[in-house]
Amino acid sequence: MAKGHRSQIKRERNNANREQRPSAKLSFARVSVSKACFVLDAIRGKDVTTALGILNYNPRYASSIIKKLLESAIANAENNNGMNAGNLYVAECYANKGPTMKRIRPRAQGRAYRIEKRMSHITIVLDER
Repeated sequence: MAKGHRSQIKRERNNANREQRPSAKLSFARVSVSKACFVLDAIRGKDVTTALGILNYNPRYASSIIKKLLESAIANAENNNGMNAGNLYVAECYANKGPTMKRIRPRAQGRAYRIEKRMSHITIVLDER
């Protein structure tokens, strides 16, 4: 039987299973998953400088959000993990579905249509080459 308090055992187990790669996550981004994925697909697997160049000149709204998130992940890699920014690349990037804000649009003859304003949780994971 394991020794120590339950919280101590869990803490040790979580530290052993923790992800070592630097990452950044943005929760409740006001962009739909499908629109964010268009931009994320363009930078997946690219090195960091190429990815930032793609995001700079991409006209989509999601690219400005993802650019800030990528810069945050780079800063996390440099400050927390001591990695060199020149060797980094985008190992994983994905968008998960968040909550949906529901709004009403008045229509003819007293009807109402629903407008769904979707949100997403965007994650970028970097790795060193």
